[in-house]
Amino acid sequence: MRVGIVFISENKRDDLLELAKGLAKGVESQGHQADIIDGTRDVNTKLTIYNFLAVGTSANSGMGGKIPEKVVRYLASSGHVGGKRSFAFISKYGMRSSKTLLALMKVMEHEGMFVVLSDIIANSAEAEEIGKRLNIHT
Repeated sequence: MRVGIVFISENKRDDLLELAKGLAKGVESQGHQADIIDGTRDVNTKLTIYNFLAVGTSANSGMGGKIPEKVVRYLASSGHVGGKRSFAFISKYGMRSSKTLLALMKVMEHEGMFVVLSDIIANSAEAEEIGKRLNIHT
């Protein structure tokens, strides 16, 4: 199956890239094809071709609770994502991480995505373990 791992960030790009690489490594160990997509730079990439999507971001500030507006715009313009099984993740940064994760999940569900799992990830090794355990099969 094709898995799209999308990360969108305004201030923690390198951290999110490392998490995405860890997720991709774990997903590929299950025998799936994983593509890492930088939603900030690859704004014209369509997500329609993917069977499963992982979407990640970080909080706008250390206080947490809000996600970048770029996430909303990117998902709205990224093709048909409604009905796709997905995984929501954020980098562990600042306070109120749970509220930030909830905000991301609401945006994804608003676009019609079916969020089957969500997590707050601290490092690349943790991301790889989560990728190994993701239930991607439909």
